[in-house]
Amino acid sequence: MEPNQKGGLVTPQRGPSTGPLLVTAKRLAASWRRSEEYGVSAELVEPSWAGSAPTDSLFFECGQAVLTALRSTLADEPVSLMLTDADGLLLQRLSGSSTLLRALDRVHLAPGFTYSERDAGTNGMGLALADRSPALVRAEEHYSASLRTYTCAAAPVFDPVSGALEGCVNITTWSDASPELLLALAQSAAGNATALMLARAHGHRQKQGPRGGVFRMRRDGLEPAVGTVRALSSSWTDALDQATQALAAGRVVAAVGEHGAGRATLLAQAFRCSRPGARILSAAAPAPDDVDAWLSVWTPELAKPDTAVIVENIDLLPAWAAQELKAHAVRALRALPPSDTGTAPALAWAVTATDLDAIPRPLAAAVDTVVAVPPLRDRGDDVLQLARFAAHQTRLREIDFTPAAERALLEHEWPDNVDELFTVVHDAAVRAERIDVRHLPAYILGRPGPHLSRIEAVERDEIVRSLAQPGVTVTAAAAELGISRATIYRRIARLGITRPR
Repeated sequence: MEPNQKGGLVTPQRGPSTGPLLVTAKRLAASWRRSEEYGVSAELVEPSWAGSAPTDSLFFECGQAVLTALRSTLADEPVSLMLTDADGLLLQRLSGSSTLLRALDRVHLAPGFTYSERDAGTNGMGLALADRSPALVRAEEHYSASLRTYTCAAAPVFDPVSGALEGCVNITTWSDASPELLLALAQSAAGNATALMLARAHGHRQKQGPRGGVFRMRRDGLEPAVGTVRALSSSWTDALDQATQALAAGRVVAAVGEHGAGRATLLAQAFRCSRPGARILSAAAPAPDDVDAWLSVWTPELAKPDTAVIVENIDLLPAWAAQELKAHAVRALRALPPSDTGTAPALAWAVTATDLDAIPRPLAAAVDTVVAVPPLRDRGDDVLQLARFAAHQTRLREIDFTPAAERALLEHEWPDNVDELFTVVHDAAVRAERIDVRHLPAYILGRPGPHLSRIEAVERDEIVRSLAQPGVTVTAAAAELGISRATIYRRIARLGITRPR
């Protein structure tokens, strides 16, 4: 029994509590197992010191503004408001209670220290980051006994444009506080930080979060080099050959690279080559609340003959879900019959992620081969091939491109990769029998540079629309828009417009 700061008693437990929880018993049990595997002390927390915390990010700027405003509301309450980065490094700590701050200093819960699960075991911040979802850890649910005088509530913060995990907001107080209120405050603060980041991100659209889903990869679907497109760049075919050979040998392959670069497509092609006629399922990572249903839908397919599975964006899975998936894979492997050749049976599955380090630890060890899928901007030879394929898929016949449209497509950097190219070409092919620059979105003709305001974007679009008309000169475009020739040249330069040739 240990006294807390208010004279009460905390009874340490050797495992997560099993009563009604805001964090499920399954999540807590998984976190305790990971903490034990990491070798975290069950008695004294010893977080890593990472040095001075960086404070020059948009996430820090917005998170600090939100916490500062919340602190004024909770000035008389014994709570500490904290901000961490995606690795659990504590960036900021605010509190009006000197007693609480001194106590937190004793367990190194201060800026510059890392409170990930790997460093500090089960705690609110570490669990929220590992599972990418809100977490409340009561006193007795902490893995380390030295943290059992506190209750912690944390909520992750995601970049509203890229969808990347930026860090989390954490609220820590004494163990006898109202946990439901703490978690609600943490979630509200995280939501406000995301909203402020979006407002300061120059109005860019918010990226959708993971939605899950399981679908079959069609034989003649949108798989470049299967059906219509056959000759792609050497960088693509080299990656495809590497994945095909590994899958044919029964290895687990991770296709890594940027979102939209074609990672799942490459794996589907590799399965087509290594397992002709196989039934290929693709399971896209779900939102954290949907993981149980998502796992139950498709994991029984792992042990079925002539079935291959691609798990997309496995780096977005909560850590506990990665452990569950690993357990499903082990059970499926045991259910496989011995091979005719006498070799050990192997599951036909592969995963996609941004990079190997982003794959949850329970699954990273299962990966045998890593194949890097280059982004579209590094595969310039593929742009027109894929554009013609996308147009054909839209109209079910060949669609021509004007030389000006081809140049515009080749000169664009495609930050969202093949997904962006297909969207742009599909929208253009719906409206035209022969695609010209006037059928492409105006931003395709703009050079990378500072984000434009809404008014500047409208101005750019109007100039591009006018210049894209057949036979229109800069002088004629200026006359149509009611501005002088000198003015339109200045705005073309300022707005980063590439004039159609």
